[in-house]
Amino acid sequence: MVKLNKIYTRTGDDGTTGLVDGSRTPKHSARIAAMGAVDETNSAIGLAICALEDKAHRAALTRIQNDLFDLGADLATPAPDADFTPSQMALRIVPSQAEWLESQIDALNEDLQPLTSFVLPGGSEAAARVHIARASARAAERAMTELAAKTEVNPAALIYINRLSDLLFVLARVTNANGADDVKWVPGANR
Repeated sequence: MVKLNKIYTRTGDDGTTGLVDGSRTPKHSARIAAMGAVDETNSAIGLAICALEDKAHRAALTRIQNDLFDLGADLATPAPDADFTPSQMALRIVPSQAEWLESQIDALNEDLQPLTSFVLPGGSEAAARVHIARASARAAERAMTELAAKTEVNPAALIYINRLSDLLFVLARVTNANGADDVKWVPGANR
């Protein structure tokens, strides 16, 4: 369990931050940018939870918030020799976490009206907040793939973040009366 007695340490005053393996990296590095983008997604999900009425949806998003802390820990632990197995020192995203997201997507999709158009991020306030979280998850995915272009990143983590944005898209539609209240995109409507 994490115990924080003091919030400020002054160790980052030089523009670096510590990683799980004890190394330090610049706060503007691709690794820290990816971790920050995941944190922003987690915060956006927290805001969405506040607007959702369905207890099961709130519980699912709270579970995802916990997974996103796991994802941050995964990203904060550089993998020697690309070893992404969980260990005492390395908390890693595992395939079953993305599989759980897939099961949730399938369950949510069962009663959803089929898409007949792209949808605008809106409808209800709750759906709009979920769409913000979805867009944030896509930004986190871009940051993580940028990191992966420079160094090894846990493949299960990349799958997880990709699946998360899919789940959030479907949840936003479910929140919009199973798609009935989706705001449809009308191509060229304002020409």
